[in-house]
Amino acid sequence: MRVEPDSRAAGGCPFSGAGASREVARRGFLAGALAMAAVPVVGGLAGTARAEALAGTEPTAAPDAPAETAAHAVGDPRGAEIAARVDRTLEARFGLMFKDLPPFAPTDGLLLWLAASMNDGKAPLTDVKDSDVAFDNPGMPAGYIYFGQFVDHDMTLDKTPLTHRLQDPMAMRNYDTPWFDLGSVYGKGIKGSPELYDPERYGYLRVWAHDDLVDLPRDDVGAAYLGDPRNDENLIVAQLHTVFIRLHNRFMDQGMTYAQARRQTRWHYQWLIVNDYLPRIVGRDVVSSLIKRDGTITFTGTFYRPEHPDNPYMPIEYSGAAYRFGHSMIRAEYEMQDGHTVPIFGADGFEDLRGNRPIPHDLWCDWNYFFDIPGLEPPDDRNMARLIDTQLSLPLFTLPSTVVAPTAKAIVALAERNLLRGKRLGLPCGQDVATAMGITPLTNAELGLKQPGWEGKAPLWYYVLKEAELLARGRKLGPVGGRIVAETILGIMALDPESYFNLKPAFQWQEKKTIGDLILLADALDPRSRIVQPEDEVEETGPLPLEPEEEINPEATSPVGSDNLLTP
Repeated sequence: MRVEPDSRAAGGCPFSGAGASREVARRGFLAGALAMAAVPVVGGLAGTARAEALAGTEPTAAPDAPAETAAHAVGDPRGAEIAARVDRTLEARFGLMFKDLPPFAPTDGLLLWLAASMNDGKAPLTDVKDSDVAFDNPGMPAGYIYFGQFVDHDMTLDKTPLTHRLQDPMAMRNYDTPWFDLGSVYGKGIKGSPELYDPERYGYLRVWAHDDLVDLPRDDVGAAYLGDPRNDENLIVAQLHTVFIRLHNRFMDQGMTYAQARRQTRWHYQWLIVNDYLPRIVGRDVVSSLIKRDGTITFTGTFYRPEHPDNPYMPIEYSGAAYRFGHSMIRAEYEMQDGHTVPIFGADGFEDLRGNRPIPHDLWCDWNYFFDIPGLEPPDDRNMARLIDTQLSLPLFTLPSTVVAPTAKAIVALAERNLLRGKRLGLPCGQDVATAMGITPLTNAELGLKQPGWEGKAPLWYYVLKEAELLARGRKLGPVGGRIVAETILGIMALDPESYFNLKPAFQWQEKKTIGDLILLADALDPRSRIVQPEDEVEETGPLPLEPEEEINPEATSPVGSDNLLTP
């Protein structure tokens, strides 16, 4: 079952699996990749028999490619297929980190069987307090997964004009470097993206205050004005985006110039990636082993060494496998405020967290349920990320019609999409990557892959997840996945001439600052977060019907008048 890229995809998100397109609704991984909360458990397991049958038959030829019309997990970022379609040694917008390793191409039947086996079979909860702690990562509040999605969008943003894309479809000449520059927030600057800026206050970014909350600036159909439309895919990432807008404006309030506020915002963001986010994902020891501090900050990695440092490539092993670890950490539901648990994607007419609309008055993020907020008592039912393992939430196996066109050949399981995509991109197997790193590889017996058709090898994405589960109890990435992720992020940070690594290596926010501190620094904590509703006033309710003004507008797919910023 071969998945063909969507030729309309303007960009993609390895973390979320999404591709951005102005011709389709921008439903992201967390906003539109989950099935309806009311779907029965057996519904998510329906593909198991089909996959087991295919695994037994071991087909040698792929059936016709399915018809795909939605953006999620369909189109890869432009140029992602360079290794499979052009040359495994080339470095352009994308390239292989391990260029000498052969591609791994098991039969589609085996991949389908493996995908079906990754379904945890657990229906979404009506209250996060009932969460199975055996699935929760105790050191990872769920907000970090959305921060990771925000980071990914920043790295994979492609603002190349459409004419250049058509002339260079494999992104070998015309492409943006993957710097951590908050391009999704600042766009092309005040002159290039005036719709992002406050016309009344020079240098300030626009926000929209309504219903006692702060929203993204939007047009008359509800689409957000953004440097990257993917940041409006779901209501959590959209509100995280407003935190960075407000941080910039807070620096402006302190008397900084636009350039100074932008630089400070970027440096705080970069510092948190290196000192808060990455240590939680890969381990502080891995981060420390890859950077040397002696008045300067030097990257000491050995596997990510781009041939063209001024225009570094994005490793396919990172974008197509290792950074997709986040898929296993996604919850099917989130508590937005005390006693108010919402499915990430619900039945039509009921509340959920899909984006591309104004933030509903009752779906504002109480950040204390997503991050540790200094000065606030943690709630006893904070949203925790799921463990990194080979089990994905049940709703990820029944992607809704807003994400995948409901045709007979539609692939509606995210795990299936990831595994087939990895094969199509020409990714090496996990064991070969481990050996190339000098790490003793896990065997297929240890990985639980017993069918002889695997020939002792495992798909890299599955290997990364199982490695984390076996060697790190699912709390962080293992040695292969962690090294790919850490070397890519730190290597790109070190090559960016504008990063704090190079412009101000002495920049040091206080040692134990976290994303929760950034929220406070930005003055982005909703005042209602400090109010705890008495327990006897909390009502047990099911999904709430939408108010008329909260209906998701399918036309909200691109901002009006933003052609100078976003390309089709």
